[in-house]
Amino acid sequence: MATTVRRRLVGKDIECETASETASETSTSREPSPDNQHGLTTSVKVIHKRPKTRKRKTTAIFLLGSLFGIIAAGFFAKSNDLIDLPLPEFKELSMDSLFEVLPAGFVKEMRDLVNGERDLIESDDAFSVGIKMREEGLSADHPIVMIPGVISTGLESWGTSEISLPYFRKRLWGSWTMMRALVMDKEGWKRHIMLNKTTGLDPPGIKLRAAQGFDATDFFITGYWIWNKILENLASLGYDPTNSYTAAYDWRLSFANLEVRDHYFSRLKSYIEQAHFLHEKKVVLTSHSMGSQVLFYFFHWVASEKGGKGGQDWVERHVDSWINISGCMLGAVKDVTAILSGEMRDTAQMNAFAVYGLEKFLSKEERSEIFRAMPGLSSMLPMGGNAIWGDLDWAPDDQPDQEHSYGSLLNFRAGQNGTATPDRNLTIEDAMDYILDTTDDWYRDQVRGSYSHGVAKTSKEVEANENDPRKWTNPLETRLPLAPSLKIYCFYGVGKPTERAYFYRAPDPGTITHLNMTIDTTLTQGHVDHGVILGEGDGTVNIMSLGYMCNKGWKMKRFNPAGSKITVVEMPHEPERFNPRGGPNTADHVDILGRQNLNEYILRVAAGQGDTIKDFIASDILKYAENAKVYDE
Repeated sequence: MATTVRRRLVGKDIECETASETASETSTSREPSPDNQHGLTTSVKVIHKRPKTRKRKTTAIFLLGSLFGIIAAGFFAKSNDLIDLPLPEFKELSMDSLFEVLPAGFVKEMRDLVNGERDLIESDDAFSVGIKMREEGLSADHPIVMIPGVISTGLESWGTSEISLPYFRKRLWGSWTMMRALVMDKEGWKRHIMLNKTTGLDPPGIKLRAAQGFDATDFFITGYWIWNKILENLASLGYDPTNSYTAAYDWRLSFANLEVRDHYFSRLKSYIEQAHFLHEKKVVLTSHSMGSQVLFYFFHWVASEKGGKGGQDWVERHVDSWINISGCMLGAVKDVTAILSGEMRDTAQMNAFAVYGLEKFLSKEERSEIFRAMPGLSSMLPMGGNAIWGDLDWAPDDQPDQEHSYGSLLNFRAGQNGTATPDRNLTIEDAMDYILDTTDDWYRDQVRGSYSHGVAKTSKEVEANENDPRKWTNPLETRLPLAPSLKIYCFYGVGKPTERAYFYRAPDPGTITHLNMTIDTTLTQGHVDHGVILGEGDGTVNIMSLGYMCNKGWKMKRFNPAGSKITVVEMPHEPERFNPRGGPNTADHVDILGRQNLNEYILRVAAGQGDTIKDFIASDILKYAENAKVYDE
């Protein structure tokens, strides 16, 4: 899963970031009315205990950033103004003419960001970590394969139908072409980007494919790096296309359909085997965000007779280490609201002008439809149920003085509900049931046919699940590969406020929509900011998803029967004040890929020196993990 480089609190031009930020403590109190028999909230007071924040000038990430962040389930969202312009006027649109109609300050900030990033990319500092490691005597050792996160892979058109010919070999995700298409041909762009609702594959006459090679993931658009810094430092150590590889994939597809349509896992298996044979070294696998879920699925697929038929010892024979960067192993809470109503924190906290323009251009209902028509995004619906995420009275990451639990995921104020709105607050299990009960059959079939969200309580159940591909995405229902020498490194950020629960209400009266409810953006009280309640994480993924399996789940015999070694390094979010991407100590979900010590750790593992990396825990994840209601046999 990826997030924006900026998170904005409405009314304050701040980032919830400090020079040495720790995980926030949250206390929530909701007082029900005497006649409230269903847990509906009549008042709310949420208190976050956190260090001082500092004001920072918000920076445009890329053109129309808020729109594209919404389309990407908020993982690159940014609260910028969007101008509502009549589409017929854009027949001769160029990027320069588009800049002319955007606010001058917006354009200046965007250009400053791109130019600043370009200057940094072209500087010698860009290679500094790799050069330092090389001077210490490290060099390329293991071949390395990189699996990117959600939406960071560009998608290009290979269709030759009349509707696709203007876009042939052009990227409709991850380029300026995408932006031009959105403004000039929104309906055509939507037809290309959405998959067939019934099959989850290409619509008739449409053929989008993941871009390949390092160019597929190094930058999202010009100036906005993703994997580029890691590639630069690997090159400084002696890596090149002969001993490193980027396994880009179409993140819209369900994991099973990645193999059905693109033979993705077969090609990944073949490359790993070839690299192992040519270099006579086991391979290091490096994944980020949703890429960690994809890789976990691959571990099952490659061994199974229903997949790659490699045998249960395939990983042991071919893989030295797995570097799991910001892996959303148990999903992300914000995926629920993206699917439910096309919203998340980023949209809820937009200013009124931006909301107006956005809704006129791409409504909540349209956004929700787009999300649902990308089954790969639904892989990040939270796993583990109430045992991990809590119930109406309890959650493992609740704070000692918290009167109302984070486990109450979707909350409703009394008197704010319509006939189709739930009459009680919802836990994660309730919310998942509600989504599947109220969405169209095609979406419900896609989710139930591709994913599972429970908890296996016995080793026997875990082993049985190895024969059920729907379970392969869920580390609480399946096990790690039978690879005793496999080394797993969990690197993730902490200390950046991350959405954890929400207030919802019925849509405004008179609104023409099929949505049953929407985030209650009218509620801003205490630190309930426009209907969003924050918890701990890396700004995108909650700490329970980032850290539970690494710190507790994979310490249980049934989930790690071979005893693979797990090393965990939490990275506190300590951004530089004037750096638009946070600088060398950021721990933001995406920007962490440029973090200095993360790059150093990756190089050490690739160079065969991973045993020098020691555990480091900065948050209360160990306490939260113990609180979770998942137990040893």
